[in-house]
Amino acid sequence: MDNKRRISQDNTRVYPEEYLSPGNDQDQKKIMVGIIVGGVLVIMLTVAFIIFLMVAPASTTARIRDIFIIFLALQSLIIGVVLILLIIQVAKLTNLLQNEIKPILNSTNETVSNLRGTAEFLSNNMVEPVMKANEYSASMRQFFAAIGLLRRTGSKSKGNDN
Repeated sequence: MDNKRRISQDNTRVYPEEYLSPGNDQDQKKIMVGIIVGGVLVIMLTVAFIIFLMVAPASTTARIRDIFIIFLALQSLIIGVVLILLIIQVAKLTNLLQNEIKPILNSTNETVSNLRGTAEFLSNNMVEPVMKANEYSASMRQFFAAIGLLRRTGSKSKGNDN
């Protein structure tokens, strides 16, 4: 098997080579023709069956009618069971959302608020004092440089090492 893959034009998805190759259009056309032919055959068989029922004696038609009634009754039973299962699944999902997801969201909100408080605490008690200390040291450095007690480090010129 050839596992070549190409990236789509928007660079978000990787597709196997057969999905992007031009030969894929031929396969799609074959599938579409098969679906159309199958649909026409089903319609023709349905029409032939209806014509058979019109021509058949009443007893045959009554038997087929009874079979269809039984089939529809079984189908409605199956649909009822599936609906009951669907209602049970929705109830379980609701229970999951109320009893498991909601507490997780609440604890996540609590954690985020704790992190917000911690960040604010660190900002007030660690970052601001360090910034103020740097500010004071920079201002003192500038003051001493202005009165001539401290040489400016940026004023050295290259080549004056006499």
